[in-house]
Amino acid sequence: MTDDAPIRLLLADDHPVVRAGLRAVLETEPGLVVAAEAATAEDAVARAAEGDIDVVLMDLRFGRGMGGAEATALITARPGAPRVLIVTTYDSDADTLPAIEAGATGYLLKDAPPEDLAAAVRTAATGRTTLAPTVADRLMHRLRTPGTALTRRETEVLALVAEGLSNQAVGRRLHLTEGTVKSHLARVYAKLGVDSRTAAVAAATDLGLIRR
Repeated sequence: MTDDAPIRLLLADDHPVVRAGLRAVLETEPGLVVAAEAATAEDAVARAAEGDIDVVLMDLRFGRGMGGAEATALITARPGAPRVLIVTTYDSDADTLPAIEAGATGYLLKDAPPEDLAAAVRTAATGRTTLAPTVADRLMHRLRTPGTALTRRETEVLALVAEGLSNQAVGRRLHLTEGTVKSHLARVYAKLGVDSRTAAVAAATDLGLIRR
């Protein structure tokens, strides 16, 4: 992409209304071109691989199949890959950490003002990071208080517990032994200062570690 070339965008979201809204906002911006849309994460990965996209605006949750974090990892793993800007409604640690670890350049929420969205796209195109304020605050908190921050695996375990899964079922889902799941939960209890599954889920929800 040269300095005077437009920034070519791929909109990846399973809701046509959301894609239409993003297109309406971004196409009014000088230097931005919506080159393609994808309704599934799989389609986004395939389209991004064609080599003519600069920034992918990626949702995290698709109705079926692959999720946005997994798609982001596949897209960013390729040489010369486009940048991926997450645009979603979810800001819990359970959502943000996998996406950022997968290689997302930025993370924005869908209620961001149009000017913030356009600015984030331009920032992502240069390889720099834009984070929604709530996401940035939580990441800073993790850095400042590492002893109390849940690891990604602990967050995954607790998110499944919150869905009502037993330790055995959580283990099957994450390919862990039941004993390992119990160990993760014991560390979660200690970090959150609680002594039960219900209290852990409630505390983690209040802190924004898992989705409400």
